[in-house]
Amino acid sequence: QVQLVESGGGLVQAGGSLRLSCAASGGTFSKYDMAWFRQALGKEREFVADINWNGASTYYADSVKGRFTISRDNAKNTVYLQMNSLKPEDTAVYYCAADSDIMGRYDTWGQGTQVTVSS
Repeated sequence: QVQLVESGGGLVQAGGSLRLSCAASGGTFSKYDMAWFRQALGKEREFVADINWNGASTYYADSVKGRFTISRDNAKNTVYLQMNSLKPEDTAVYYCAADSDIMGRYDTWGQGTQVTVSS
């Protein structure tokens, strides 16, 4: 069974950068499409970015396009989210997710990491 653990969240000023990591264990990471989602206080969880199993294809929400970059290292069983030019509206709990049953849906989730951007 796949387990996901996020890290790298924290407090940063507007315009700053953070890099989130999500380490996977217990499965075959290199087979899974992976994604990042976020949930701000009082709001629904929303899609941020995803990356296919070999890293050849990525997709971003319009709100983060050009500022965030998703990548992966299959040798390290890790997916990353580089976040630049952060805005206060990026404040949220960030979750990574895996399509571990390869059914075209994200069925496995991490516990989340808090990102807070101050103005």
